[in-house]
Amino acid sequence: MSTIIEFKNVNKEYKSGDHILKAMDDVNFTIDEGEFVVILGPSGAGKSTLLNLLGGLDSATSGQIIVKGEHVESFNDNQLTEYRAKNVGFIFQFYNLIPNLTSLENVELMKDIVDVDINGLNVLDSVGLKDHAGQFPAQLSGGEQQRVSIARAVAKQPTMLLCDEPTGALDSKTGVLILNLLQDMSNNKGTTVVIVTHNAILAEAADKVIRIKNGQIESIVVNENPKKVSDLEW
Repeated sequence: MSTIIEFKNVNKEYKSGDHILKAMDDVNFTIDEGEFVVILGPSGAGKSTLLNLLGGLDSATSGQIIVKGEHVESFNDNQLTEYRAKNVGFIFQFYNLIPNLTSLENVELMKDIVDVDINGLNVLDSVGLKDHAGQFPAQLSGGEQQRVSIARAVAKQPTMLLCDEPTGALDSKTGVLILNLLQDMSNNKGTTVVIVTHNAILAEAADKVIRIKNGQIESIVVNENPKKVSDLEW
């Protein structure tokens, strides 16, 4: 597999008066194409900051962020907008669906963002929700809404899916279903999936586990034989 993401000596600082908070402190790692990666660490460790930098939602103070050979840290606002549209699918803990659009319409919104051929019904079918295409978010359960948000994220065929605590608001059964879908996308469709979580159990299913503490990389472990999400003991 080829390297698709590389962080080189990445730092991110926030200023509050005379105080400087180092959210990222000289961070280095690589992620290969199609890897299922879990980023672990306690609250405040810098996990979400890392994801925001990778997704082009925030900019590094120094260092290099290289995705598909391009230096994201040097992009201007227009380039970042194009980068997010073409390369990144975001999945958050909360679903951010548009309430007055149906499931199908929420997914097909991606046609307005990126120039790809989207068959919304097929995408919904891939997450088991084809029969719910005409329903509005308020008519769906939390797990179903999250699956619509995943369908919307994958509809534009992104290079990578960035997931920030994607199952935090779900019951364990639905959470396993969602994580199983994400692992399947990595294994069978070659999508690079990066999941930020505090749930250490998921590490057993990851191709690579990156542990963060106090804005620094604590360890990077490659699993030679990752488990299926459905086989984990939750």
